[in-house]
Order: sequence, then structure tokens, then C-alpha cells
Amino acid sequence: MMLAFFISLLLLQGDTLGPAGLGMTENMPGEVSVIPSEAEGEASVSQDIDIAEIIFEHIGDEYEWHITEWKGKPVAIELPVIVKSSTGWHVFSSERLQHGEHYQGLYIDPEKGKILDEATGKRPLDLSITKNVLSLMMSTALLLVIVLLTARWYKKHDALKEAPTGLAAAMEPLVMMVHDMARENIGEEDYRKYSPYLCMAFLWILLNNFLGIIPFFPGGANLTGNIAITLVLALCTFFTVNLTGTKHYYKDIFAPDVPGFLKPIMPVIEVFSACMKPVSLTIRLFANMLAGHIMILSMVCIIFIMAKYGPLLSGGMTLVSVLFGVFLDALECLVAFIQAYVFTMLSSIYIGLARVHEE
Repeated sequence: MMLAFFISLLLLQGDTLGPAGLGMTENMPGEVSVIPSEAEGEASVSQDIDIAEIIFEHIGDEYEWHITEWKGKPVAIELPVIVKSSTGWHVFSSERLQHGEHYQGLYIDPEKGKILDEATGKRPLDLSITKNVLSLMMSTALLLVIVLLTARWYKKHDALKEAPTGLAAAMEPLVMMVHDMARENIGEEDYRKYSPYLCMAFLWILLNNFLGIIPFFPGGANLTGNIAITLVLALCTFFTVNLTGTKHYYKDIFAPDVPGFLKPIMPVIEVFSACMKPVSLTIRLFANMLAGHIMILSMVCIIFIMAKYGPLLSGGMTLVSVLFGVFLDALECLVAFIQAYVFTMLSSIYIGLARVHEE
């Protein structure tokens, strides 16, 4: 954990400070000005560091994957831009649109960070491979490899006579935990049909939660802290619940056994409740993972904010920031597991409620 925190500190320093040997002075509230040291000379131009911009740049989606800076030059992966604008399809490197440049009638809005069409001023059909999309592809491929390697071990060995080893030994308790969760919440009759979905949802969320904590490539993308991703996951549970629900489940929604004066009200409440379930799944996962990233980055930024107050106070706050940063890293690992577990558990409960049979 301490190693991961120090790496994130170094990467953030590379993103913000650039070459070594720079001092800091106060500029505006929420900003720190970086001025050259005396050895650099007075002719150098000062640079401003916006802490809020740094944090939101790290947790947001981008058309390039910025890694760090080396000798004053950015080290980044330029991702492909694929858009359909008013002039047709365009495919090119995102490097063409960096630093506010316009290319083929397209440019990146500096406020929202999205590509706009010069002719219309609106967003075109955007199918670009962004940072989050690339992270999604890599994590899904990695999970597929992990699952196939685990299945390969069980194919070659008799699990009843031989204990699993290596990757299979690490995966077995996780899979069995979800398997037992599904059996308890869905029931003996139906749980086997839903265990594969619940297992893959748990493993995918868990893997991406941990990848988001890793401060260097291929980690660092705020995938599960993106509300679009968590919304899709929640909709998968929503459609699984409502497309496979029993007749008794829908009877309880639209024709419940309640007193007559409640019959016009209860269907409205039940439909609203069914629609709010994916909303709660979406917000819970998104908000918790996003908050964790912001807190860790804020701890790192405190070091640079306090640098202007002298070596004594700066050194003390650096120690405090490092200790709290390591603690938050450990806490974020716990939260990463808990959020994957809670999402899977609630999904299994919702499915179990939809599979209820009339007694």
C-alpha cells in the first residue's frame, strides 16, 4: 500500500510540477503557483497548478491516457478518435486534437472535455476509444484469461481428490462465496441459472475496483467511478429480474392481495420501487468508488499545497499526508471488495424476490 501511494505521489508530481528544482508560492485560493528556483533564473515563466483540475483530470475520462511526464515532456498513449460528424466519418489519433487544436472540423470542448463539431457546435456520434473504454477492454480481457485459466485447472484435475493450487486456489473461495450467496437468496430450484451472471458481475466489479486503485498503467482508470458504467451494470440486473420474474411476482406488483382502498395505490408504489432498484445499485457503486479516488488524490495534493509554508510545517504535513494516504489506500481496498459484494448480494436478493412462487 505504501509503495502504491508513493508511486501515485510521483506520478502526480510528474503531472503537475514537471522538472525538478521548482519552488511554490501562493497564487489564488485552491491554486498553487510554481516558480523557478534561484538557479533557474528570474526569466522563467511561472506556472499555475489548479488542484481541482488535477483531481478531476485523474478521475475523468479522456481521449488520451496520460501516464506521467519525463524531462518536461508528457508520456501518454494517444487513443484513436472515431466520430461521425456533419461531414462524415473521421478516424485519426487523438494527438491531432490536443492543446485546443482543430482537425477535420472537430475540436475538444475545454470545459466538458468532449469532441464537438465546428459546423453545428454539437457533439457528433462519438465511438472513440477513450481511456475508460480502453480500460474496459483490458480488464474484460484480463478477467476472461483468469476465468479460462481457472477452468483449465479444473478440467485437468479432479477437484474431489486434489486441492486447487495457484490461481485456482485464489478463485475458488470467491466463486463459492457467490455460489452460496445465490443459493441462499434465490433458492435451490433456480439459483444455478443465475450463479454465472452473479459470479461474473462480482469478479468484474472487484477486478476493476482494484485496477482503479493501482496508480500506474494499466491501472488508474476510474472505471467503476463512472456513472455510465455502473448504470449499465445495474440495468443488467434490472432486466434479469424483470424478464425472468414469475407470474406471482407480477401479481404482487399489479394485483396485490391488499384491502380495496389500497389497490389503486400499491401498483404505483411497487412499480416505483422496481424502478428505483437499479438507481440505488448505480449510485451506491459509483459514489463510493468516486469518493475513494478523490480522497486519495486530495491527500497527495496537500503535500504540494503546504510546500509554501516552509520546511517544518511542510515536512510535518507531508508525513501526515503519507500516513493518511496509506490508510486510505488500505481502506479503499476494503471498500473495493465490499462494493462488489454488496452489488452482487443485492442483485441476488432482487432476483430471488422475482423468482418467488405462490404457496
